[in-house]
Amino acid sequence: MASNLGELLVKDKRLSDDQLTEAVTYQDKNDITLGTAIVSLGFLSEEEMAQALSRHLGYPYIDLNQFEVYADAVDLIPIEIAKKYLIMPIHRIRSFLTLAMVDPTDLDIIEDIRFRTALSIQPVIASESSIVAAFSKYYGSNDSLRVKEIIDEIKQVDGADVNIIEEEEEDYDIEELVHSTEEAPVITLVNTVFIDGIKKGASDIHFEPYEKVFRIRYRLDGTLYEMMNLNLKFKNPVLSRVKILSNMDIAEKRLPQDGRIKMRVKLETGTKKEVDMRISSLPTIFGEKIVVRILDKEMLKLDLKELGFEDKSMDNVKKAIVRPWGIVLVTGPTGSGKTNTLYSAISTLNSMEKNIMTAEDPVEFYIPGINQVNIREEIGLTFSTALRSFLRQDPDIMLIGEMRDFETVDIAIKAALTGHLVFSTVHTNDSASTIMRLVNMDIEPFLIADSLYLIVAQRLVRRLCKKCRVEHNIIPEALVDIGFSQDEAKKAKVYKPYGCTACNNTGYKGRTGLFEVLEVSSQIRDMILARETTNKIKLKAIEEGMITLRRSGLIKISQGITSVEEVLRETVKDMEVSK
Repeated sequence: MASNLGELLVKDKRLSDDQLTEAVTYQDKNDITLGTAIVSLGFLSEEEMAQALSRHLGYPYIDLNQFEVYADAVDLIPIEIAKKYLIMPIHRIRSFLTLAMVDPTDLDIIEDIRFRTALSIQPVIASESSIVAAFSKYYGSNDSLRVKEIIDEIKQVDGADVNIIEEEEEDYDIEELVHSTEEAPVITLVNTVFIDGIKKGASDIHFEPYEKVFRIRYRLDGTLYEMMNLNLKFKNPVLSRVKILSNMDIAEKRLPQDGRIKMRVKLETGTKKEVDMRISSLPTIFGEKIVVRILDKEMLKLDLKELGFEDKSMDNVKKAIVRPWGIVLVTGPTGSGKTNTLYSAISTLNSMEKNIMTAEDPVEFYIPGINQVNIREEIGLTFSTALRSFLRQDPDIMLIGEMRDFETVDIAIKAALTGHLVFSTVHTNDSASTIMRLVNMDIEPFLIADSLYLIVAQRLVRRLCKKCRVEHNIIPEALVDIGFSQDEAKKAKVYKPYGCTACNNTGYKGRTGLFEVLEVSSQIRDMILARETTNKIKLKAIEEGMITLRRSGLIKISQGITSVEEVLRETVKDMEVSK
C-alpha cells in the first residue's frame, strides 16, 4: 500500500486538491518526498504537517531534539535504510520497536522494517529535519557502530579503493609503515575517513583530540560538520597513521609539522580519482591536531564565467587580463577562493605563444603548459628570489602567490613597468584598502598608480539548495536596511534554507563568489598620487559604477542563489555616495 499522506492532509483540510496536485508535480520534478515538496512550496510547515497527521492517525508527535534515543535501537537499522526511508529507531522494549517516521501512512516501510528486525513496529511522528539531524547525532557518535561500519565498508572493497602514490620512493620506509599500521582497524578507519571526505566534496578534514573524546570533522561548503566522535584509544594510532602516510616524524609531537599525501581513490562508478592532500599537525594541550586539506582538481573551476562575477565586473576583469603589462591583484581572507580566481585568469591566457610562470607557496594544482615553482623559504627560495629568476626566463605573464614584503612588491612593480603582466594576492578587507596596504609596505604612491590596473576583492558564500529552498517573507524595510533600494525591496523575491536529504539537511549545496572589482581609472590614479583616504577612493569607485561586495551579495539574494544570512555574514553595508 502506497503512502496516503496527501489524501489525509486534504481530508484534514490542511491542503487543497490543487495544492496536492502541484506538490506531486514538484515531487516528481525534483525527486524528493511528498512531505518535502509540500513544505518547500510553503503550503505547510513541517510541524503543521506532523501535527495534522498526529491528530488524524492517532500516532503521537515527538520532538526528537528533546527525546532520548537508545544505542541498541540504532544498531537495529543500518544508516543507509534509515536515510532511504527517513526513519529513526527510538527504543526497543521486548518485541516492540518504536520508530520515528515522517510519513507513518507508508505501510510498505513499516512492513519492510518489521521484516528486517523481526519486531512489531510502533510508529511515532517526527519532522523530517529532526530525523535527518538525528542521523549524524546518533549514527555518527556511536563509536562501536561507526567503527564496525567502517571496517565492513573496507572489507567489501577488498582494500583496493585507496593507493598512496609516493613521489620519492627511495625515501619511503616500508618497514616502518608496516610496523606502525599493522592493526587493520586503524588502516580501515583512516582510509574510510579520507574516502568519505573526498566523495562528499570536503575541502578539509580535522582530526581533533580533546580531554575525553577524539573528534573528526569535515569542512563542507566552508562550514565544519562533525562526522564522528571516537574513543580516545583511537587518537594515537590514527594520528600516527596519518603522519606516516605524509612522511612526518611520528616521534616528534612537540613541534608543528607539514606533510603531503597523494592518493588515488576508486569511486563507486569504477573510475579512479587522484587527489593531493596537504597535511598540517599542531601540538595542542590534549595532543596533536591534524588538518588535512584536500586539493581535488575536479572541484577547481577554471572558467571565469562560472565563478559568480556580475556582467560589468566580468567585463572589467577580461579587459585587465588581456593587457600586455600591469598588476592585477586579488584580495580576501584565507579560504575566499583567491587561488581559484588566479588560476582561472591564467588558464584563460594559457597558450603556446605565452610564457607563463608562477611562484606559489605551495603549488596547489598543476596546470599543463604553465611553469610552476614551489617556494621553499628554508633553502632561500623566496618569492623575491624566484621573481628575479623569472625576469631572466623571458616571461610574458607572472603569478606571485602572495605579496608579503617590500622586496617582492618592489620587484613585481618593476616587472609590471617593464612590459610584464603580473598577478598576485594581498590580504585586505576590500579592494580600496589594498592601495593603503601597499603604501604601508613603503611603496611610493607614484609606483602604485603607474603599475596597478585592477583589484578584485572576493568572498565565498554558500548556495541555497535548489531542491528545498523556501521563500523568505522579509518586510521591505528590513531589505532596505541591508542595502536594497525601496523599489528593489518591494519586488525582491528572497529565499532561505530549509534542508533535505540532498543537502545533508543544511539547506545549502555548493558555493559561489561575491566580487568587488576596482578598476584604477585616471581619476582614482590621481587620488592615489594625492594620498587620498581609502574611503574616498572607494566612494569614487562606487560613483564610477563599481559593484561592491555587498551589492554583489544583494544581486545574488534577488536571484535566489544565496540567503540574506550568508551575505550579512560575509559583507558590510556600503557607504552612500553623496549626491
